[in-house]
Amino acid sequence: MLYLYKIKQHFSPIAVATSSSLSAGFFYFFTEEERLFRANDRPFNLSYHYADNAIKTSKYNLFTFLPLNLFEQFQRLANAYFLFLMALQVIPQISSLSWFTTAVPLILVLSITAVKDASDDINRHKSDKQVNNRMVKVLIDGELRNEKWLNVQVGDIIKLENNQFVTADLMLLSSSETVCFITLTSIALSGEVRCEPPNNRLDKFKGTLTLDGQTYSLDNDKVLLRGCTLRNTEWCFGLVIFGGPDTKLMQNSGKTTFKRTSIDHLMNVLVLCIFGFLASMCTVLAIGNGIWEVREGSVFTAFLPREPGANAALSSFLSFWSYIIILNTLVPISLYVSVEIIRLGNSFFIDWDRKMYYPKNDTPAQARTTTLNEELGQIKYIFSDKTGTLTQNIMTFNRCSINGKAYGELFDFSGQRVEITETARVDFSWNQLADPKFTFHDHSLLETVREGNPEAQAFFRLLALCHTVMPEEKKEGELYYQAQSPDEGALVTAARNFGFVFRSRTPETITAMEMGRTVTYELLAVLDFNNVRKRMSVIVRNPEGKLTLYCKGADTIIFERLHPSCNKLKEATIGHLNEYAGDGLRTLALAYKDLDESYMDEWRQRHHEASTAMEGREERLDELYEEIEKDLLLLGATAVEDKLQDGVPQTIEQLAKADIKIWVLTGDKQETAENIGYSCNMLREEMKEIFVVAANTADGKQITTTHIISSIIYMIKAAHIGVGISGQEGMQAVLSSDYSFAQFRYLQRLLLVHGRWSYLRMCKFLQYFFYKNFTFTFVHFWYAFFCGFSAQTVYDEWFITLYNMVYTALPVLGMSIFDQDVNDRWSFQYPQLYTPGQLNLYFSKKAFVLCMMHSCYSSLILFFIPWAAMHDTVRDDGKDLADYQSFALLAQTCLLIVMNIQLCLDTYYWTAVNQFFVWGSLAAYFAITFTMYSNGMFLIFTSSFPFIGTARNSLSQPSVWLTIFLTSLLCILPVVASRFLFVQLRPTINDKVRCHMTQTIASLLYTPYSYNFKCWPLLVSSFKEVTIT
Repeated sequence: MLYLYKIKQHFSPIAVATSSSLSAGFFYFFTEEERLFRANDRPFNLSYHYADNAIKTSKYNLFTFLPLNLFEQFQRLANAYFLFLMALQVIPQISSLSWFTTAVPLILVLSITAVKDASDDINRHKSDKQVNNRMVKVLIDGELRNEKWLNVQVGDIIKLENNQFVTADLMLLSSSETVCFITLTSIALSGEVRCEPPNNRLDKFKGTLTLDGQTYSLDNDKVLLRGCTLRNTEWCFGLVIFGGPDTKLMQNSGKTTFKRTSIDHLMNVLVLCIFGFLASMCTVLAIGNGIWEVREGSVFTAFLPREPGANAALSSFLSFWSYIIILNTLVPISLYVSVEIIRLGNSFFIDWDRKMYYPKNDTPAQARTTTLNEELGQIKYIFSDKTGTLTQNIMTFNRCSINGKAYGELFDFSGQRVEITETARVDFSWNQLADPKFTFHDHSLLETVREGNPEAQAFFRLLALCHTVMPEEKKEGELYYQAQSPDEGALVTAARNFGFVFRSRTPETITAMEMGRTVTYELLAVLDFNNVRKRMSVIVRNPEGKLTLYCKGADTIIFERLHPSCNKLKEATIGHLNEYAGDGLRTLALAYKDLDESYMDEWRQRHHEASTAMEGREERLDELYEEIEKDLLLLGATAVEDKLQDGVPQTIEQLAKADIKIWVLTGDKQETAENIGYSCNMLREEMKEIFVVAANTADGKQITTTHIISSIIYMIKAAHIGVGISGQEGMQAVLSSDYSFAQFRYLQRLLLVHGRWSYLRMCKFLQYFFYKNFTFTFVHFWYAFFCGFSAQTVYDEWFITLYNMVYTALPVLGMSIFDQDVNDRWSFQYPQLYTPGQLNLYFSKKAFVLCMMHSCYSSLILFFIPWAAMHDTVRDDGKDLADYQSFALLAQTCLLIVMNIQLCLDTYYWTAVNQFFVWGSLAAYFAITFTMYSNGMFLIFTSSFPFIGTARNSLSQPSVWLTIFLTSLLCILPVVASRFLFVQLRPTINDKVRCHMTQTIASLLYTPYSYNFKCWPLLVSSFKEVTIT
């Protein structure tokens, strides 16, 4: 990142100023290696030209929108190609088509895209304005003033109140919860901060605060990030470290990797192939033109005199470009716009699906992207997190092991395990601070604690002190805990109910109520948890002056650091941990260590030096942590339960039947992982070999469903499709995802219903779209052999202009948005319907070639049957019918009717919208045709509407309608016959399910009870599920 700065020693120059700039104070370009600023000293801080707090996410303004947007749109190959065609069409020697045949569709496509882009950017402008104009209190000249966010500068001290958004990246100075790192007066007068430059790392921050000659360490725990909401405190003061584009939020909001579906990639390949095929067709016709000019052209010079210098070679060259224009419908400009409309419609269906709405949290499903819907129908692999995705992420303290004795399980006199539900809950009424929602059934544990057992009390004392939970007590005795993870909340709540109540904390103390007695511990150090350490420790001094380190973490990590005297106790605890893991519980080991005062003083000095170092801070701290966290004494282990969400086993079973491979990522022990696997139907008893793999590779498509874990966020972005589940811990995964919903069980509906339907609809659309355009174009190709390769069009120019825009646009969109082969209930009943999408059976290169062959056959029928019927034909009154205009009208009418019949055959599920689009398009065609071929239009626009009277003269002849019927029959009959034979001889899974569904509905119709009026609701619901072929 480059910035413009004045020269300071802690920057390194990367560019040299010119001599003319030196007299003006000479600025250089620098990379920011270290940020230096003073608290509440704007003149000093402004000299560094740090970014202010204004943000800009919009792309355009009023003046740049049109040029920039057009520039972006013409970077797309299809748009640039049609712009080139439009340029060719203004050359009279080349084009036999009017300019509007290309200009009108191109302008329409560009306008639709521009309106969409403008709408998106207007929303971004509104969002930027709303955020930048938020008000916040800033300390200026010794008093708090209301300032807009955009006016906040680095080094400002600001005041935030409860539930306010954090204005910028702040260093927390003080809050209403007695958390005071520094006095405002002293920092405002002399505080100087050195810290790392702006970056996108959310989990780390390094810096130092120099105040009155003392240096204090700054790390991520002392930073509030922009975009967060202030909670659990009435107010706080913070020092602005990074503003606007330098904040970590904005540093992480760079361009998202644009995900494309496999169909997108295939379409790109096919479009390139179509370009090549178009060039070869035009070359053939250009060669034909040259041969015709040599052999036959001289005969026509009396009627079509050649220009001076014109010859067969020039005519052939010009003919090539003329046919590039005429045959341009091979590369349909409306293809990409239509695809986006279909995807948008299918995204709305996901958003509107009430069966994916979770009323408990008022959370609907949400399609956060519109470009990946059909990819949902082709998934082969699912990579899923366990906690909060498969489970509820609501932890309950279930069992524990203390000093080698297990608690939490109940046994009768014969030693048989007793069901928990059959026993009374432990009564915690003696403890006025107990959580009434906490339940436990083993009375012996409470008795052990209340009897004064030192190990049991040390066990719960550790749980009450070793954590990062924040308490909230608005009323006396009403405690609420805010925990970073549900595990910590469950353990602190358990300690609370068993008499060791965590009450409050400051940066230097922790206050707890121990068996009714208030005890305040001095907090000397917190050794943070991370994914490498897998443990957390605190060092405290009790009122008697005794120093103790309390540590909790993964059992394997803790056991490596135990004193040898704990070997026997460790073996007993391992046995209990294996039992807990086998029952699918999450476990932690607890240990402690008494410390010497002199050693602690020396260790704290080295800790302070390491924590304030700007280089190698993490490594030096890790060494110190390793040094002090050894020779620990084991206390025991905890086991908490995270229950599966409703419907998880059934969902995984359904997805497995659809041949989707599921991988669950978990940090649990192998025994825990296996138990969870069996309970959610991932593992089954008939499986002979069970093994656990640590890897992240897979061939084929992948979908990531995950909860809030920072490393998983990157998986969401990297996967073909990322699905976020909104749960207990926040919305990060949801905000990074492509699709989101509240419960894992909705995944089967997303894939087996919406995904499969979207894939089926998109494949049908592409097959039909290429078929109708190839057929339209091939008729031109055959006509070239009968018009001397002169590049004359076989259709009316207005028909060419409106064919894709009006006559065939809405019917195919109706099919592609609403079509269903079977309804959602049958999709769930037969998950095997999903497999064709995984195998790319509905649209592939092979399907494209077959589509071309079908188009070729149809175009031969559509050209030669009308040509033969019109050849030497006369009207009923004996007048000649065989003119160019009549043939053009007959050919285009046959084409449009055949295209609509083909679409009807491809439609499985009929709605009123489909009916309206099909019949409406035919009605629009005849209405527009009769209007454009009328006397009035000819008289007003003589040159633009030359087909005067053709419609009424031709379409009034029975022979014309007979030709239309014969042409339609010959085009459609092979399609019907081939489909019938394939259904009978080689039925697909879809054919079998649809046949079974039809038979089921028929059995309902023809059983005696169908005449009972009470059964009519069942029949009506069945009728609604009928799909029509």
